[in-house]
Amino acid sequence: MRILYLADIRFPLERANGIQSMETCYALAARGHVVTMGVRPDTQSPARDPFAFYGLPRIAGVRVETAVVTGPAVARRAGYLAFALTRATGRGRQDVIFTRDLGLAALLLRIPAPLRAPVVYEAHGIAAETAAALPTMVSGAPPASPAKIRRLSSRESRVWHAADGYVTITAGLKTELERRFGSRPRIAVVPDGARLATEDAEQKTAAEFPAHQFTVGYAGHLYPWKGVDLVVEAIAAMDDTRGLIIGGHEKEPDLARVKALATTLGCSSRVTFTGLLPPGDVAARLRQADVLALPNPASAIAREFTSPLKLFEYMASGRPIVASDLPSFREVLTDGRNAVLVEAGRAEALAAGILRIKDDPSFGRQLAAQALIDVRAYTWAGRATALETLFADVIGGSAAASGGADRDERPAPQRPR
Repeated sequence: MRILYLADIRFPLERANGIQSMETCYALAARGHVVTMGVRPDTQSPARDPFAFYGLPRIAGVRVETAVVTGPAVARRAGYLAFALTRATGRGRQDVIFTRDLGLAALLLRIPAPLRAPVVYEAHGIAAETAAALPTMVSGAPPASPAKIRRLSSRESRVWHAADGYVTITAGLKTELERRFGSRPRIAVVPDGARLATEDAEQKTAAEFPAHQFTVGYAGHLYPWKGVDLVVEAIAAMDDTRGLIIGGHEKEPDLARVKALATTLGCSSRVTFTGLLPPGDVAARLRQADVLALPNPASAIAREFTSPLKLFEYMASGRPIVASDLPSFREVLTDGRNAVLVEAGRAEALAAGILRIKDDPSFGRQLAAQALIDVRAYTWAGRATALETLFADVIGGSAAASGGADRDERPAPQRPR
């Protein structure tokens, strides 16, 4: 297949959506497809090589095309949308268009179907709910106006009904969308993935980070809705325990906020803040910890919709996990089998879960070993296989709907091997 992946992000991007975009496109290319990524240019000079940045060997099947965008944010968005429309038009140029950008998907679906390839949208939440909750999720985020909420709700409905294919990252999100908008064909639940750790990587980590005081690790955004504050509170309650917080941008308020909390609670000397790290360095730092925390509070988004990339990275790290007991996490984690699940939103519950592992190392090793087995079902290669199956169905359905008029213009889609 020829796949056009459109993402209005600077690239390469150190955040989860950049990592997920690259890993997904790379895994599809590794299965023999030709993937063109339409992105914004890197903001660093000289521009970084995406393959080197993400620690992936170069592969011919991934092509990166950058939109030339300048000016304020509104102008950059308009410039990218113009680039995407130009790149997406022409049914013979690609077999399928894939994006997780709701606004872009809605715009592409206004192009008559004979003039474009089928569009597959990947949902990571419900846009109107995310916008409404944003001020409580991200420090300094402005509240969304009622008009914006209505606009996003209308856009969500339109894309749900008009997209040629649809992907959700959790079953809970699929169920909620069906409840709101009704059933639809060609939809797949496809969670994120992880790279599997090698024995060499484990040995290298042990050599780089020798035996240390018991350490609780956390990786990802430091936004309040991610629950990192609870990790700091739990560490403060355990005098002989250290913390390792991976992530946080110096230019955003959250890193300073969490550091200030550690100081206020008197545990700053026991907490290491790494700030942002290159994606290839995160796995080794996760293996430096003795237990990994996934502490999302029970927000509407976290309960059903979120499928954080770090969940699968944690599972692949070979370290035991303590996570909030949320339906979205229970799609992957089982208490006492591959993780310890605790009441969401309470630092005391998180600390108690950590202590279960600290006081019983063999139990922790058992959980970690099972998670390593279970994460094999959530590799990037597995994700690519599921997407490939959906894309083939979408292409076949699109060809049938058009009466097969353009079948000779495209090579036959590759089936899963």
